[in-house]
Amino acid sequence: MKYQHIFFDLDHTLWDFETNAKATLFDLYSLHQLSNCGIASFNQFFERYSYHNERLWDRYTKGFIKQDELRWKRMWLALLDFKIADEALSRQMAVDFLERLPLKNAVFPYTNEILQYLTNKHYHLHLITNGFEAVQHKKLKNAQLQGYFKKVITSEVSNSLKPNKEIFLYALQQTGAQVQNSLMIGDNLDADIQGAANVGMDSVFVNHLNIQPHKPSTYVVNHLQQLETIL
Repeated sequence: MKYQHIFFDLDHTLWDFETNAKATLFDLYSLHQLSNCGIASFNQFFERYSYHNERLWDRYTKGFIKQDELRWKRMWLALLDFKIADEALSRQMAVDFLERLPLKNAVFPYTNEILQYLTNKHYHLHLITNGFEAVQHKKLKNAQLQGYFKKVITSEVSNSLKPNKEIFLYALQQTGAQVQNSLMIGDNLDADIQGAANVGMDSVFVNHLNIQPHKPSTYVVNHLQQLETIL
């Protein structure tokens, strides 16, 4: 086999972050009675949260802000769009979100099947994720995915973030893998695919959204089952 070590991204690749985050935010919308605070529509709140979350994650991955700022300011800015300037509420919602989010267990179609397929073929499966250490392990446990992965490399443990070379080099060191026998599988062109390219690793772009790629990858799939044509 050309590849022996398969490195997966978790969020948006296997674990359906959008579905799980939306369900969690709906819980918070109800828990904190945001409809009584002037936010009449949950979908409006979710749209504003998503807008700010995407931009803050970009700043976080580029090293401009720290984790804590990302966690509570995405709530703060979303609430501000509805003229709710309540820092205490924003911080409490940030805590509640991270407590409840990992309890959700939606994964993309064929996630368990492809992981079992690769396990049966004796690939060594690992994760490289920019997500938070404790949160990612809880997600894996509640989605019943933890048994598939030998190593879980997070940005916290490696002290680096995708697409930086350091997190990939740390992953190779921790797993005993070599660039030549490793493959990175992820949905994010700027983090997963560029990160793999930064260390000379082959990659698979999981194009769930059927977008036009702006960075080259070794392979492209639109559905996880299509990995069976590569591996």
